[in-house]
Amino acid sequence: MLKKILFLTIFLFSFNLLYAKDLNVGFVYVGPVGDGGWTYAHDLGRQQMAKLPFVKKTQYIESVPEGADATRVITNLAQKGYNLIFTTSFGYMDPTIKVAKKFKNVVFMHCSGYKTADNVGNYFGRMYQARYLSGIIAGAMTKSNIIGYVAAHPIPEVIRGINAFTLGVRSVNPKAVVKVVWTNTWFDPATERNAADSLLDVGADLLTMHQDTPATLQAAEKRGKYVIGYNSDMRKYAPNGFLTAPVWNWGVLYKEIATQVSNGTWKPSSIWWGLDKGIIDLAQLSPKIPSEIVKKVELEKRDIISGKNKIFVGPIKDNSGKVVVPAGKVMSDQELLSMNFFVEGVQGTIKK
Repeated sequence: MLKKILFLTIFLFSFNLLYAKDLNVGFVYVGPVGDGGWTYAHDLGRQQMAKLPFVKKTQYIESVPEGADATRVITNLAQKGYNLIFTTSFGYMDPTIKVAKKFKNVVFMHCSGYKTADNVGNYFGRMYQARYLSGIIAGAMTKSNIIGYVAAHPIPEVIRGINAFTLGVRSVNPKAVVKVVWTNTWFDPATERNAADSLLDVGADLLTMHQDTPATLQAAEKRGKYVIGYNSDMRKYAPNGFLTAPVWNWGVLYKEIATQVSNGTWKPSSIWWGLDKGIIDLAQLSPKIPSEIVKKVELEKRDIISGKNKIFVGPIKDNSGKVVVPAGKVMSDQELLSMNFFVEGVQGTIKK
């Protein structure tokens, strides 16, 4: 009996490989593939996925504004026969849901959103884990105890990253503060550069950001300050000041989703992977970081992967001094995904 079950299992696996559904995969990008950051990282993932034998072709449309233009672009890809479509920015959520209703035989995957449908799933990574680790480095390397954070939009994703980073900073340096300047854009090098310079002007000796261009790194490098990047390994933009960067490895997820769609096992769900899956990580650390800090980061990384360090565990105060997470309480995923407060140590405001 056991031999029959084993034979049947092997047969079905081989059958799925042999008769895997061919895929044409489309991607919708909010920035240009050459941004060196968010879109660049997604496109690296696309290229890795494209090597799968059942992926017959891929296409990306870059620099698509969030809104009506996104609806048009997503519709066009579906009409052209793309049967798996990834939409890679928060503002594409409603356009993705809208188009999916008209193309029931197409699988849509939306990045960073929260809505699903029969043929729509969403996905993201627990970037706050890598943010926390980079915060430990920042807290150890600052001398002025003023760290600047160039932030895109005041949405939970960005707020969560700022808070995790600050918790990491203050775990090693309780005197340090993180000053936030909003740009209200994902991709605008000039605006990001101005925001970075304004933070340097008020005494920040280390910068980081949640943006899609290397403008913040270039500002820090010009002024001889340290910088922590985002999205991808951006050290070439700040060869002297670059310390590390929380980075995305989207290929891990894109290959998994494409495989599921191809073999017929895909189901709509909300994917939120972390360090344990390899979808996020830190770029190679600078040799300028003291060895004891490198060891601490490695230890904390192991603790996060094992579940020992949940990061957002009370007591946590907001930046007005009010306790928002009681002692011993671990924030739920739902609470993390709707985060709308700054933790103690952040200097900035969240527009309602």
